[in-house]
Amino acid sequence: MANSRKDVEEEIYDKVVDLTEYAKRQRWWNRLFGTNSGPVAEKYSVATQIAIGGASGWCAGYLFQKVGKVAATAVGGGLLLLQIANNSGYIQVDWKRVEKDVNKAKKQLKKSTNQAGPELNTFVEKSTEFVKKNIVVTSGFIGGFLLGLAS
Repeated sequence: MANSRKDVEEEIYDKVVDLTEYAKRQRWWNRLFGTNSGPVAEKYSVATQIAIGGASGWCAGYLFQKVGKVAATAVGGGLLLLQIANNSGYIQVDWKRVEKDVNKAKKQLKKSTNQAGPELNTFVEKSTEFVKKNIVVTSGFIGGFLLGLAS
């Protein structure tokens, strides 16, 4: 009788473990994005992932907004001062030389973009794989980033 009770307990334990494994495999993001939903999705709850993604996204968006404003002000102010100095006669711009340098830079940029093709493709593939594996954190980050830009 002791053996049969032990056998029943082991059978129940095996069924509970099987049910737990089945439940782990049936998460909604697994059904949408495949069974390999990544390490972050398995370590933390959905609420924690969204909070982490949202907070980091908000910080990134806020910094992006502030740095963008400073950069735009610096570039715009610099161009304005150069134009005022040019019109006032303080500086003389050799426009033919500027055009020559711009064309040279265009050629170098075109040459370097042709060489960077495979590296860019692997970066895009790795980024896509990361987004698929960590979809909850990524969606929280995007939402936080947009909120950070708006604030």
